[in-house]
Amino acid sequence: MNKPLRYSALMVATLLAACSMQPAYERPALPVAAAWSATDSGKQAVADIAHYFPDARLQKLIDVALENNRDLRIATARVAEAQAQYGIAGADRLPSLSLNAGRNASLTPASASFTGNKLQSSRYDVNVGIVSYELDFWGRVSSLNDAAKAGYLATEEAQRAFRLSLISDVVNAYLSVVELRERTALTAATLEGRGQARDMAAKRYDLGAAGELDNLQAQAAYQAVVVARADLERQLSAAENLLDVLVGTSVGQMKDLPAGRALAHQGIQADAMAGLPADVLLQRPDVRAAEQRLLAANANIGAARAAFFPRIALTGNAGFASRNLNGLFGAASRAWSFQPQLTLPLFDGGRNSSNLDLAQARKVIAVADYEKTVQQAFREVSDLLTARDKLAEQLAAQNDNSENQKQRLKLVDARYQAGVSNYLEVLDAQRDAYASEQATLQIRRAWLGANTQLYKALAGEAAEHQDAQTK
Repeated sequence: MNKPLRYSALMVATLLAACSMQPAYERPALPVAAAWSATDSGKQAVADIAHYFPDARLQKLIDVALENNRDLRIATARVAEAQAQYGIAGADRLPSLSLNAGRNASLTPASASFTGNKLQSSRYDVNVGIVSYELDFWGRVSSLNDAAKAGYLATEEAQRAFRLSLISDVVNAYLSVVELRERTALTAATLEGRGQARDMAAKRYDLGAAGELDNLQAQAAYQAVVVARADLERQLSAAENLLDVLVGTSVGQMKDLPAGRALAHQGIQADAMAGLPADVLLQRPDVRAAEQRLLAANANIGAARAAFFPRIALTGNAGFASRNLNGLFGAASRAWSFQPQLTLPLFDGGRNSSNLDLAQARKVIAVADYEKTVQQAFREVSDLLTARDKLAEQLAAQNDNSENQKQRLKLVDARYQAGVSNYLEVLDAQRDAYASEQATLQIRRAWLGANTQLYKALAGEAAEHQDAQTK
């Protein structure tokens, strides 16, 4: 075995014996309760978009948004960027080999030479070289590589979190459009009825069958609905524009878009995320990203500790050298060089100590950030479970109220036609019925929104949890 090969074998053995100075990683305990206070009998988690959001039109819009949304493209590119940085850091763990070939020729005039004679030289070289490769005795390079890997994974989790957020935003924007269209349609129907009532009141006033007060009240009731319609149309336009931005294209110009469902028939799975233990939070992308940042901080401590110890770098090459090109690859032209270098820090003004303090402080920050992320996630899910249940109760009561208001309007109108009630009672009944129907649509929209947010809050865990239940 020649010397370069012996040195290579020694290098491999040294690498295998290298140690790491990273602190042993322990995941912090969950700083939250074991389960949410809101519980029910549901035990199934659903992550499939088509199952959770059965509206075919909405499914199509989600697919287009995931393809076209510019912010998602940026987030995806960030993942590719972090992956490339991880690849760069990982390359330091392996020797960098290069093939070098060249000719070195020189001419020294007699006036500049020590011998007083003209000197001319020529040399040809071909070799494979290792450029300053560090033997990772103390795990400095591997710790930096681990930190880069954790940074890449944290970016990947951030992209996944953004994807879930985009789905939730598209659903909420779509539900807002559906709600406002239904409220606008309800207002248009109410306006038509108020217009007929206004015309009738005007005729009765002209015939002397009703007073001026009834006529003015009918006119005011009609104009109030005109104002409401204009406001809803303004809100609807803004909601449609927001949906276009999220989807990444004009929804109105999309071809072959399936018909959508009414707000009452969206069929979003209300109980799909119920009955899950609190440790499902560990599968949320924001929590996973926070843990990866903690792992990176932990790895950086290992790199900072290793900086106190000697660093050994290897530089060398092996190949052929000759004064003549035709004899370059002959047996007598073999050449090699080996230049190990040891660097031992003696005095650095406290730089290494400060770097270690900095790494340890950043780990404390990362631990606190991780625990805060878990607490925020727990609170978010707990709030959404409560909102979902209470909005369901509110919606049921509001539906009953709307039916009662409709019956009341029919009775009051019949009494007015029979001359038993005055027109003011009719107007009150009309206003209450209209407001009740509008409130029903708003509460239903809020209830669907709470379920949509639950998909965002827990869907990161859903697939794994569902697989566990089927075993």
